[in-house]
Amino acid sequence: MYSIKVEGNFSSAHNLRGYKGKCEDLHGHNWKVEAVVCSNKLDKIGMVMDFKLIKKALADILEKLDHKYLNKIGYFKKVNPTSENIARYIYDKLKPRIAQLVSVTVWENPTSLATYDEK
Repeated sequence: MYSIKVEGNFSSAHNLRGYKGKCEDLHGHNWKVEAVVCSNKLDKIGMVMDFKLIKKALADILEKLDHKYLNKIGYFKKVNPTSENIARYIYDKLKPRIAQLVSVTVWENPTSLATYDEK
């Protein structure tokens, strides 16, 4: 199995509903996002997929989150904007464009991350 990864970034604010602690208040993060794409075989030139295609698709999604208050985005009005749910949101938006997508990981800081995959 071959796997490739691309990274992207966005900055946004959110607050967690139903959470008791600092994160219930409005705060922001500089999010790092990683998308992993896998394949059992390579294409005719020896690639899983062109990195630039994945980067473009990921950037299109992250642009809609960048410098936004996540709680005001339609999806997150109903779904708490936790790191786990942000990873799922990005995965669900990216999967139709990248069929071989296997996971999305988001870091809210250098030591805390959440991953979504369909395993």
